[in-house]
Amino acid sequence: MTAAADTPTPGNEHRARLLEGMARAVAAKGYADTTIADIVREASVSRRTFYENFADKAECLIALYEVASGNAIAVLRGAIDPHSDWQAQVEQAMGAYFGVLARNPVLLRTLFIDILGLGAPGLAARRRANQQLADLMLDVVNNRPGERLRKTPLQPTMAMAVVGGINEMVLQAIEHDRAGQLLELVEPASTLLRAAISAEF
Repeated sequence: MTAAADTPTPGNEHRARLLEGMARAVAAKGYADTTIADIVREASVSRRTFYENFADKAECLIALYEVASGNAIAVLRGAIDPHSDWQAQVEQAMGAYFGVLARNPVLLRTLFIDILGLGAPGLAARRRANQQLADLMLDVVNNRPGERLRKTPLQPTMAMAVVGGINEMVLQAIEHDRAGQLLELVEPASTLLRAAISAEF
């Protein structure tokens, strides 16, 4: 999972550099030991520029989380061919998603665990990311052309349950120091997704 932002414009170039700086600092030291001095040094900007964009380190982490989560979801979406049977693409899509998450294990730990230590704002950011994943699943399963007719559409609660299950697999891998081996989760995550969707037919 990286912090690469969209192509910078004059209005967001400093913000993008700060997010990249935050990602590099956290990858090197972990969130708890990362200081604003570390972030601005990595970003090659001033402390004043930092405070023009973020109120504090926590707000910067939440922004980084949202950008990185959005990038991971974009990779997942890009791995799905809308003109092909989605069921034949489950492993491919899961492999792409877990692959991007596993690129930086230290940053992954920060984005999956430390974000929850920020209280309500961190939890809200996590909820938004989970909802984006669930919405993508609903779109792929229910709305793509060429799918065989479903008796009932996949329900939002079931989609969120699958997202929650996949998140727990990732958290367990992090806790067992296997964040760099997330591709091991492709098979169980794919099985979970297929089982949940099959139950909806």
